[in-house]
This record gives sequence, C-alpha cells and structure tokens, in this order.
Amino acid sequence: MPKHYQVQDRFFKKAKDEGFRARSVFKLEGIQDRYQILKSGMKVLDLGAAPGSFMQYVSGIVGSKGLVVGVDLTEIAPLKLANAVTYQGDIYDEGLYKKIVHEKKVRFFDVITSDLAPKTTGIKFVDGSASLELNLQVLAVSQHYLKTGGSLVMKILPGFNEGDLIVEAQKQFATVKKARPEAIRKSSGESYVVCLRKL
Repeated sequence: MPKHYQVQDRFFKKAKDEGFRARSVFKLEGIQDRYQILKSGMKVLDLGAAPGSFMQYVSGIVGSKGLVVGVDLTEIAPLKLANAVTYQGDIYDEGLYKKIVHEKKVRFFDVITSDLAPKTTGIKFVDGSASLELNLQVLAVSQHYLKTGGSLVMKILPGFNEGDLIVEAQKQFATVKKARPEAIRKSSGESYVVCLRKL
C-alpha cells in the first residue's frame, strides 16, 4: 500500500480549503464540539504546537481578548495572528515556562492542549512508553501552570497501560475522559485524554 494512501483524505482537503496548516485541527474541533473547553477571552497553552493548526483554531475562538501560546522543539512559521505567540523550546525546560509567564504576564492558563507525540519507531511498546513519558510531563506542566477549574487535552499513542496516565490525571482533575474524534484516521491507534475541572 503506498505511503500516501490516506494522507489526502477529506479532512486534509478541508484543512487546505479552510486555510489550516494541518488536518489535525479537526481532532481538536471534535473535542471542542463535545466538551466546549474553549471560550472567548481564554489564555491557552499549546504544547507540541508545530505546524500551528491547533493555534489557528484556538485563536479564532479566544478572540482579541484571549491569547494562545505555542511551544515546540521545531520552529513554527509565523502565524500572523495578533493573539498568538510561539516559543521554540523543550517542554521539559522549566526556564521556558518562566520566560513565558514573565513576557506574556500570564501566571495561569485556562486551557492546555497537547498534540505531542514521540518520534515513532514502529515498536508499539517503545512508542507507547515514550508517549506516556511526554504526557506525564504535560501533567506536571498543568499542575503548575493551569488554573483551578481549567481543562487539559493530551494525545496518547497505543502501547502502554493508559490507565497509568488516567490515574495520574484523576489526581488533578474532577473528570477524565478518553476521546477519539472522527478526524483520527481509522488506521491510527491514537486517541486523546480530556481532563476537565482541575482541582
């Protein structure tokens, strides 16, 4: 089967038609449609933000009084959105978050989104373990930089006991749900953990 067998599906075409940088935006849209975690005026931190499609979507919802901050190891091409700013850096770098707090005058975010995924090896156990480690760090970031009552969205890959992650998330949030938006390809084992109402 050719490598591009599903790349240009209807969500790919829709993203292109609507000016989004990646089809993954519709995964977040599916979560938003169900849980309504994003609202006008919110401050949102997007981890693993490249190429920026989540940021484009969030920017339109939070509006001129809101802010979306994107972080990625990869440089993100300028989005040219007045309420969006990007930082190139490592999610494990505490100094990066201190810099964001200082420069953007935001002590706590209303929502954190994460589309982070490790560089995959094709070995489910290895990739799943790496995904778990990334998401445990996302939870650590939310513990320090997400406001009480705030929401968190994390992508997970198959291959690890996702119950471990959910147990950790339940220590921080009143409600933890697993979601698989329609935009996820049928051939993909990925899903999302949606965490609501931080304690």
